[in-house]
Amino acid sequence: MSKPAPSSGFLSDLITRNASRLTGSDTRLLDVLIKDPVRAAIENGKEVSLRAGVHPAAAVRLAKRLGFEGYPEFRTYLQSSLVDEGNDFENPAARMAARLVRAEEGQVLSSILDSEIAALEALRVAVPDSDIRSFSEALRDARKIFIFGRGHAASLSSLITLRLQRSGYDVADLGDRTHHFAEMLNTLSPADVVWLLAFRRPSQQISDANGIASMRGAKRLALTDLHAARFDPAPDHQICASRGEAGESQSLVVPMTIANAIILDLAGIDAGKSIRSLEEFKAFRQSLPPRWRR
Repeated sequence: MSKPAPSSGFLSDLITRNASRLTGSDTRLLDVLIKDPVRAAIENGKEVSLRAGVHPAAAVRLAKRLGFEGYPEFRTYLQSSLVDEGNDFENPAARMAARLVRAEEGQVLSSILDSEIAALEALRVAVPDSDIRSFSEALRDARKIFIFGRGHAASLSSLITLRLQRSGYDVADLGDRTHHFAEMLNTLSPADVVWLLAFRRPSQQISDANGIASMRGAKRLALTDLHAARFDPAPDHQICASRGEAGESQSLVVPMTIANAIILDLAGIDAGKSIRSLEEFKAFRQSLPPRWRR
């Protein structure tokens, strides 16, 4: 019987379709495969059988019962599901395994570089200059700017806050002061801007901030990847860009590059405010004792 195409279904579908044919050994093998997706996509049949405590040939028999020529073909299916679909393995370990599957032996750095370059090249057509300008104009005209990112986006939130402060803007990083979330958002007005950052999916706190900002009439900006594109209510302006395909390194350089473009564009339209503030900041920093310079 020929191998089912990876796009025809996930591992759970294969199990369901062949449930009546599965033995006790098959169940033990499948339990091992599902519980440890990192190994599932990498180990051979003998290694999997050893971990399941069954005969070394049991993995081959399982693969054939599921419709594959042998275990190598079944493992290829697991790898394809992990890299291209991912729904059987929705966890950080699985995403790491997918990247290892894509990277050839000794080529991990090259694999990451290829992913980053491809994701950055895609920005040329994915994000028009008009979107960058919409963000920079909103920031320029804001009374106060609130930046909010959670998880991996928190590091970018902190960096954006630092750069805008040095450019002379009144900015607060909500992610750095979640214990004062209510106090900070209580000051929101229609003259303010809330810039939200979300990767993979918006957290509940990000969604809460979006809702409160909408009720207060503040302008809302969102920089997201494709997985976190949906907000309710929709932001006033949103830039959504892929950080990499499934199984590839999920780039932090992509959103950082977009943020850098926005801040640079802002400096070009704020009548010299950013440039003057940066010069003043440099002079002030030089006046400080060496222990305070960074």
